[in-house]
Amino acid sequence: MIHYLFVYGTLLKDANNDMSKFLASQSECIGQGYFKGKLYQVSWYPGAIVSDKSSEKVYGSIFKLKDAETVFNVLDEYEGIGEQYPKPHLFKKEQIIAFLEDGSSIEASVYVYNREIKGLNRVESGDFLSTMN
Repeated sequence: MIHYLFVYGTLLKDANNDMSKFLASQSECIGQGYFKGKLYQVSWYPGAIVSDKSSEKVYGSIFKLKDAETVFNVLDEYEGIGEQYPKPHLFKKEQIIAFLEDGSSIEASVYVYNREIKGLNRVESGDFLSTMN
């Protein structure tokens, strides 16, 4: 089965860290796109939540995973998902519909923020990299 992963924050290729390099080595980027959601600045990293509104978009990249089980085992640890972490976990993995730049759509996994957003600053552009400039 083919698995896709949508990333919008520290896992983006341009984030240039060990985990983004790991993901790049274990996948193929099939394009840029968005999903319906809202993006927040949690700390030095972002958190996104899913939305029903077409006007609310989180931008990022979609990756086709070579070995989903291996990738998710490593990324779940990175995202703080697992029995060894306090609940509620900081992030949770959900299935979303991602829209690619060419207008097509694909089902993909995404790590969404799993805590209270009250008090967090929203990234109105929906683009985490725009906050890094």
